[in-house]
Amino acid sequence: MSRSPDYSLYLVTDDALAGGRSIEWIVAEAVAGGVTCVQLREKHAESRAYYERARALRERLRPLGIPLIINDRLDIALAAGADGVHLGQGDLPCVEARHIAGPNFLIGISVSTTAEAQAAARDGADYLGISPIFDTPTKTDTPPATGIDGLRAIRAAVSLPLVAIGGIKAENAAAVVRAGADGIAVVSAIMAVADPRAAARALADVVARARQQV
Repeated sequence: MSRSPDYSLYLVTDDALAGGRSIEWIVAEAVAGGVTCVQLREKHAESRAYYERARALRERLRPLGIPLIINDRLDIALAAGADGVHLGQGDLPCVEARHIAGPNFLIGISVSTTAEAQAAARDGADYLGISPIFDTPTKTDTPPATGIDGLRAIRAAVSLPLVAIGGIKAENAAAVVRAGADGIAVVSAIMAVADPRAAARALADVVARARQQV
């Protein structure tokens, strides 16, 4: 897997939004529509179930060249052979994760301020998840919305790839990209819709057109 993956359309899974459909099916449809990176987030799964789903997704995504990132659980990410891990401010420190995982493992860090972004860059993160950009119903334990201005400030402060998440949909994705995001991360905009492939295709088109304006 490339150390410079394409973060332009980053899907974060959420079993609660799948409506009884399999995560694997939604991911496959979303990738067919243009998703370029997948984060498996299983907040309530037992470790064995989390591991088995991660392995299944890895087997599906690796031949397609799509990175699989595991939310929070470095142990699951390493055991399942995933491409990376995404860590929050309250999770294992980036420095320690890097020491354990080695130099060729992707590490993303969630940040909401310029100071957090600069610290994560110093600590060896590969990319930053800027969260939340807008208020979002899928997570209620997040800091106040960073907003477009906050994203611009973080973009000016660090050179790492920035993936914006939180309340992003087709209607506001272009503004996020124009403000400096290298990619958009979405949950409900793909996970909760009837046609994930069409939703991903529409988002990918918005991102591509916005990039031409940067």
